[in-house]
Amino acid sequence: MSEPGSGAASGDTGLSNLLHEERRFPPSEEFAADANAKADLYDAAAKDRLAFWEEQARALDWDQEWSQVLDWQTPFAKWFVGGKLNVAVNCVDRHVAAGNGDRVAFHWQGDPAGDKRTITYADLKDLVCRTANALTELGVKAGDPVAVYMPMIPETIATLLACARIGAPHTVVFAGFSADALSGRILDADARVVVTADGQFRRGEPAALKPNVDEAVAKCPDVRHVLVVRRTGADVTWNDHDVWWHDIVDRQSTEHEAQAFDAEHPLFILYTSGTTAKPKGILHTTGGYLTQVAYTHRNVFDLKPESDVYWCAADVGWVTGHSYIVYGPLANGATSVLYEGVPHPGDKDRWWKLVAEHKVSILYTAPTTIRTYMKWGPEPLQAHDLSSLRLLGSVGEPINPEAWMWYREHVGGNHCPVVDTWWQTETGAIMISPLPGVTATKPGSAMTPLPGISADVVDDSAKPVPNGGGGFLVLTEPWPSMLRGIWGDDQRYKDTYWSRFEGLYFAGDGAKKDEDGDLWLLGRVDDVMNVSGHRISTTEVESALVSHPKVAEAAVVGASDPMTGQGIVAFVILRGGAEDAGDSTAKELRDHVAKEIGPIAKPRQILVVAELPKTRSGKIMRRLLRDVAEHRDMGDVTTLTDPTVMNLIGEGLEKGGGKDEA
Repeated sequence: MSEPGSGAASGDTGLSNLLHEERRFPPSEEFAADANAKADLYDAAAKDRLAFWEEQARALDWDQEWSQVLDWQTPFAKWFVGGKLNVAVNCVDRHVAAGNGDRVAFHWQGDPAGDKRTITYADLKDLVCRTANALTELGVKAGDPVAVYMPMIPETIATLLACARIGAPHTVVFAGFSADALSGRILDADARVVVTADGQFRRGEPAALKPNVDEAVAKCPDVRHVLVVRRTGADVTWNDHDVWWHDIVDRQSTEHEAQAFDAEHPLFILYTSGTTAKPKGILHTTGGYLTQVAYTHRNVFDLKPESDVYWCAADVGWVTGHSYIVYGPLANGATSVLYEGVPHPGDKDRWWKLVAEHKVSILYTAPTTIRTYMKWGPEPLQAHDLSSLRLLGSVGEPINPEAWMWYREHVGGNHCPVVDTWWQTETGAIMISPLPGVTATKPGSAMTPLPGISADVVDDSAKPVPNGGGGFLVLTEPWPSMLRGIWGDDQRYKDTYWSRFEGLYFAGDGAKKDEDGDLWLLGRVDDVMNVSGHRISTTEVESALVSHPKVAEAAVVGASDPMTGQGIVAFVILRGGAEDAGDSTAKELRDHVAKEIGPIAKPRQILVVAELPKTRSGKIMRRLLRDVAEHRDMGDVTTLTDPTVMNLIGEGLEKGGGKDEA
């Protein structure tokens, strides 16, 4: 992710609005009648926004009431000032106290098929208390950051909740990151304790984690202890500061007296990349964050905790995992699926087996995953009963209309509402989304800001664009789960998010308003191409390509062009069964884009590839594609799922296939 504020040249007023979508899907009468969210939520929020957020906060258990809803000293916010609560108590203890200790919190499925655990809220409470007592024994106190580098296992959830319980902010580092990335985050956060595992299972095979931790901690002299879960049983190097989880956690008491913390007490630091070498530590605090993740989880997903089985198929290493695997669902007493693995070609129907086995009713995943299943075709789904599903969600990047339709038809049986959600690490919780019992959805659109959220699309002069126009997505009022700054660097926080437009939060995303005023996300403004004076979003060209029946996935970049300023270079993955006929396929796809958008958007070159460069979280690394399209040395590829992909793509480009000869 690039630093916001650098995407558009001065004088560019907005983005070209090219694609149009006529399909509409109103909620069924049955769904609307039973929905948690009604249209009057919008009215209540519009009438008195702060009173609305107070009402949402009262869904939590507070030890002390707040004296002021919002203290806003631009760009620094404090929400529910003077209020005190404990996040872990809200996520676990109160459900047990209410008599729901036997309710399942997590159906855990390990990557090896035989690894399964069912964890009730009573089980989770015991594990969290033991972990809190163990961390306390290791010297962790309120305010001490703890680094977490772990797989998708129940101990990871317990670690986060134990940190919250004792007031120790956690910083989770995705377990696919390198030792250098880990050490940089440990040092920046000044974490003295690291929690990890010997390894994890990925695609059916064990993968070591502890060697990366050993290498990272060697550069972090202030780390006192490394707490290690035995997951794979692999041999590990043992150091004086290492402690086995089973040696210290298992012997602890299941009782732990939680204390209440101030609403603005730090809950976690989550690092996101910047253009400089130093990652940004995004700081989230306690009361406002928990209020908004619980509110959005309850209403966007229409959660019925007594009957729903919810599955957010993200990784806890990313903000989606924090907000919609851990804190939001548990605050609402949800039953969730927790899955260690990822979709892969050797096990194409594993997800759908899990949906059928656990009768999953709500599924929340990324467009990248949906397009992967599009590439494989619907057959892996068809052998399984998916009739339990009643709502589908999308997160992570803009979703192409055709991927949205495929998701609705093949996963949702043409009856599940699809909620396409926009939010960021920085926002903490969902900001723009349909409300499933209220909104008539459009494939590919995130629709409108949620009740209580204020967003707009502006031009380069900060003027709101009219319906039908495109520009920069901004947030115009503070919101409870907003980041409270960049850890240890207030000036960078101001420069990164608040310097482009005075008084407006801008994190670098482009958007357009359609003729109805509904919002369409266009990705990073850095991913906007300037072709013969037209500012064209890569997202729209990708959507046009994916709307062709042969194409499962596409990535588009702008490359320098002496005639047009930038030329459009497209990399496409074909659907299963579609054949690559070389230049004729490229011409067919180029003509399709011209028909869907216009001749100005015809790619200069289209290359059919077997795979795209993706991070382990599933995001396409367009930066690397730009490097190869412009014949530059490639940047860092260590975060890719398969670094060799770039060599194959580079060889294909060098051969010159798929060029426009017109």
